[in-house]
Amino acid sequence: MAGTTAGTEPRRLRADAQRNEDRLLEAAAAVFARDGAGASVKDVAREAGVGVGTLYRRFPSKELLVEATYRHEVERLCRAAPELAASLPPVEALRTWMERFVVFMAAKQGMADALRVVLTDDSRRLHTRALLAEAIDHLLAAGAPQGVFRSGTGAHDVLMALGGICLITDHDQRPELAHRLIGLMLHGVVAGT
Repeated sequence: MAGTTAGTEPRRLRADAQRNEDRLLEAAAAVFARDGAGASVKDVAREAGVGVGTLYRRFPSKELLVEATYRHEVERLCRAAPELAASLPPVEALRTWMERFVVFMAAKQGMADALRVVLTDDSRRLHTRALLAEAIDHLLAAGAPQGVFRSGTGAHDVLMALGGICLITDHDQRPELAHRLIGLMLHGVVAGT
C-alpha cells in the first residue's frame, strides 16, 4: 500500500513524496524484472529519476524496497480479481487470475523469496497475504451461487498451493509446468471433477 513500510500502518505522504514513492516502486519493478533481485539500488534510483538518498529515505534497506515493490505489484494484481469475476465464467476467472499471478512471479526475478516470507511470516506481512486471500475469496464467491467450486475450498489453501506452484516454476523458469499445475489444482477445486 502506498505510504507504508513493513510493520507500520498506512500514512499520508506529501504529494511530491507520493510521486517519488510511486516512481521508485514502478522503477524497482522494472529493474528487478530485468536484472533480478541482485539489481543495484542505484539502478532503481536512476530508473526512477531520483537520487539514491531519496530512495534510502523512503526505503532504508534493499530488503524493504523489494518487499514494498512486491506488495505494490500484488495489490495491483489483486485489484484485477473483481474485474475478472465480472467478465469471465468463475473457473476461467480463477484460472486467469492464477496464471497472471504465476506470470507476475516469473517476471519478477528474485521475488520468490519475498513470496516465501509473505506466505510463512505471520508477524509483518499479514496485510499482503490478506489481500491475496481476499482476491481469491472474491473469485471463489463468484462461483458459489452455481456450486462451481467444491464446498470447503478456502482461499488460504488455494493461496498456499499457488505459492508452491510459483516457487517451483519460478526456480525452474518453466511456464508450461505452471500451466499444467494450475490445471491440476483447478481439478481439485472445481466441483464434480
